[in-house]
Amino acid sequence: MRQKTAAIVVIGNEILTGKSQDENARFLIGELHSLGVALRRIVVIPDELDDIAAAVRECSSRFDYVFTSGGVGPTHDDLTIEGIARAFGRAIVRNPELADMIRGYFGDEADEARMRMADTPDGSHLVREEGLRWPVLATENVYILPGVPELFRKKFEAIRERFRAEPFHTSIVYTREDEFDIAPRLDRVVALHADVEIGSYPNYTSEEYRVKITLESKNADSVKNALRALIEMMDPTAMVRIE
Repeated sequence: MRQKTAAIVVIGNEILTGKSQDENARFLIGELHSLGVALRRIVVIPDELDDIAAAVRECSSRFDYVFTSGGVGPTHDDLTIEGIARAFGRAIVRNPELADMIRGYFGDEADEARMRMADTPDGSHLVREEGLRWPVLATENVYILPGVPELFRKKFEAIRERFRAEPFHTSIVYTREDEFDIAPRLDRVVALHADVEIGSYPNYTSEEYRVKITLESKNADSVKNALRALIEMMDPTAMVRIE
């Protein structure tokens, strides 16, 4: 089974200037991994139409899913919808279902600023799930999410099961051996187990261990075999624990 991949496009000058901290990409990293989706790209871009269009176009063509964060409000700097429309060469149209929902919710206060929230790239669709007052807007394989962290999380959590894939299988080895010393042995394990992603991470903040080694694959047996080979090459007296 082919591994599903994803990209996150974070949109907003406020992120790039430090006025706001990005919480959405950090949240989505963990969510996608737990769903078995391989995150391959995180892009942080300004509120510029050409940048939005270019980032969305490239990510959409290369990955199975793209999630955008930010730039979907009613103000002058909310350019995500227009940028996505430009990415796919689409016109912007007023979605009648969204327009009816906005009129029903705001009543007489449904002015043009509020109605603008019903404007979508032509050909987009609404993703509805129980518990969502407002559906998630999707254009092709791009899921358009708000920048406000609470709303971003609520919307993604409502649709997250749509993206569930084969899980990742992971083992972790902690050792007191130095990374320089284990590097040649680690290289041999990597060469013999190409279908397992192996990472080595030195630790300088505690005395418990010197290096954390992770082994990950969609195939549980591959992880077991790579772990067995790694353990056979490690100094057993320096081993701290295996998870």
